[in-house]
Amino acid sequence: MAFDGIVIANIVSELRQKLIGGRILKISQPEKDELVLTIKNYDSYKLFISAGAALPLIYLTEQNRSNPMTAPNFCMLLRKYLNSARILQIIQPGLERVIQFEIEHLDELGDLCKKYLIVEIMGKHSNIIFCDSSFTIIDSIKHISGFVSSVREVLPGRTWFIPKAEEKKNPLCVSYEDFCLGIQKNPFSLEKALYSSLTGVSPLIANELCYRAGMDAQESVSALNESAKQHLYGCLTRFMEPINNQQFTPNIIYRDKEPLEFSCISLTCYQEDPNLTIVSFSSISELLEQFYAVKDKITRIRQKSADLRRVVSNVIERDSKKYDLQLKQLKDTKKREKYRIYGELLTTYGYQITLGEKELKTVNYYDGTDITIPLDPTLTPMENAKKYFEKYSKLKRTYEALSSLIVETKSELEHLDSIRTALEIAQKEEDLTQIKEELIEYGYMKRHEKNASLRSGKKKEKKVKVTSRPLHYLSSDGYHMYVGKNNFQNDELTFHFANGTDWWFHAKGIPGSHVVVKFEGESLPDRVFEEAGALAAYYSKNRTSDKVEIDYLERKNVKKPNGSKPGFVVYYTNYSLVVKPDISALTLISD
Repeated sequence: MAFDGIVIANIVSELRQKLIGGRILKISQPEKDELVLTIKNYDSYKLFISAGAALPLIYLTEQNRSNPMTAPNFCMLLRKYLNSARILQIIQPGLERVIQFEIEHLDELGDLCKKYLIVEIMGKHSNIIFCDSSFTIIDSIKHISGFVSSVREVLPGRTWFIPKAEEKKNPLCVSYEDFCLGIQKNPFSLEKALYSSLTGVSPLIANELCYRAGMDAQESVSALNESAKQHLYGCLTRFMEPINNQQFTPNIIYRDKEPLEFSCISLTCYQEDPNLTIVSFSSISELLEQFYAVKDKITRIRQKSADLRRVVSNVIERDSKKYDLQLKQLKDTKKREKYRIYGELLTTYGYQITLGEKELKTVNYYDGTDITIPLDPTLTPMENAKKYFEKYSKLKRTYEALSSLIVETKSELEHLDSIRTALEIAQKEEDLTQIKEELIEYGYMKRHEKNASLRSGKKKEKKVKVTSRPLHYLSSDGYHMYVGKNNFQNDELTFHFANGTDWWFHAKGIPGSHVVVKFEGESLPDRVFEEAGALAAYYSKNRTSDKVEIDYLERKNVKKPNGSKPGFVVYYTNYSLVVKPDISALTLISD
């Protein structure tokens, strides 16, 4: 999954064909590190640009993204200069992971001016930078000061340049001498030497070059003779020919329907594996959108749920320690019956003890066995008996208190585990709202009120508007299936939405979503039960397992105990099946 210089070259080639000469009609910033440019050039195009540290991207898309009510400052600046501006050129310096948009616009006096919108796709160092005609930075979506980077400051007024942290050669035009010097300078494995000395070459491409050359990627560079170097250089030259000629073949390599890798050239190293499937695309944008669609969504939601995850993890860690301590203390209370028997035997046979004795050997009249009772020689028999009765009473009180506390702590841990699973299931920011409300309601988080009057209790708390709804799927046989995304939705789905004759599914013994299959007045085919079970398995804690056991029954047999936490139910008669958490046969209607 390498977003390297070669992929950038494919993107630049596509953008040149579609965007050069076009005018920028609309600029939006849906996230703090994202831009969407709407460009009119014969057809209308949407260019999505992300400088996110976790997932930097750039491609053409047709999807609409929700925007904040107030545009960020960087977005407003771009609108000031670039609305109705024309794209003159799109440049990739060498095979750098950099794209320069040369843009022409009219200034306040009506004169033509040039600006540069520069996109850097460099992992955590990714950025979107706006410069004037002399490459002086006007602003950037991320400000990088000298305290953050000693290599380059990205601040208004500074001159933009490509950092030369490593002296790499351009593989499109590198000479044989420079190629040899580059790989010899890095005394690593052959694979690492290639991507460390050549611009825009990722480990994936380096491995592909080694494969095409028939060489071991982990072989040391020092082991190469002159003939081997020439052969490797020849493979590199032939490999770069279609890139120089703008001939790309975007493709994704799948393993069991899961995307494994992508590239814009044919990867021969995967072609002989019978377990892999290679799917070609006509457009690199189409490929990237499909490959990263789910991943981008997951990455974004994980970023937005980071605070909630941290709260849940901290409370789980605290309660787990408390639970372990309570179990240890409960184990210690098992001695209490022994101390009671000691006290009763001393009360019965105390007359046999002479003052100063350290033990009493007698017969336990409860089971007829011999028993030795330790004594404090400074105390009388009755005082020793009293001491054991006091120990017994103390341990008994501890046992009774711990018995209820352990149940409470275990219930709390199960509740928190279900919330953690809900955070894994969450797909949208709206889904997190209900989870946050649940954490606040049960005292795991505090509500931060903006209105002081709310804090003082003069006004009622404003109820949070809930827009998230259960997932709605359609089975391959046309049956409607619903999935709760969190505990509140599970309760709503099971006890308010579902009818008594609907079928209810849940992963056995683990946190997960409630799944309801609507009963259509006729018996359900076996395949519906299997697909609903797969749905319950997929939206559970064990969604990554090969097999998951599922309980299912009619909804009327599912009960909710009084006072139980949201999402928690009981049932006493059920059927079971074991399924693979694969929902590829289902169609998502609404999320």
